[in-house]
Parts: sequence; structure tokens; C-alpha cells
Amino acid sequence: MQTSIVKWGNSQGIRLPRALLERAHLRPNDVVDIIVEDDSLIIKKAVVRNGHKTLRERLDGFAGAYMGEEWDIGMSVGEEVL
Repeated sequence: MQTSIVKWGNSQGIRLPRALLERAHLRPNDVVDIIVEDDSLIIKKAVVRNGHKTLRERLDGFAGAYMGEEWDIGMSVGEEVL
């Protein structure tokens, strides 16, 4: 089955036919995971656990190196410990 990528606001979208969604057991408002493998997108129904992700799930998309830095939060206004 072929379809086109269309402009949708500031993003792009793909319309998925009902028959295709039914075969994949997906319904409107289902939460899905989108995975990029080589030059393909894979859409899978997400496993939702009360909206909480494990640390591993949160870090799966992280590819860089984190360097901590100090932040200037301004002058003290109460009894903050600096």
C-alpha cells in the first residue's frame, strides 16, 4: 500500500486507512512508539504503564554526552542554601 506524506501545520503527516489500522489492532488515540531502523519507520502500539517510563526507556533515545554545568539562579530571596 502506498500513501503520501502531506503537510499538516508545521509538521508532516501520513493518513492511515482504517483497514490497515484494524489489521494492526490500532484505534484512534492509541499511544504508539515510532522506531527508526535504517531508512524505515516502524509504528508499534506502546505498552503504557500508568504513563511512567523506566530509566532505560527514557535513555533509549539519548545519543550524546551530558556535561553538567552551573546555573545562575539569581539573588537569594529567602533562606536558600547556596
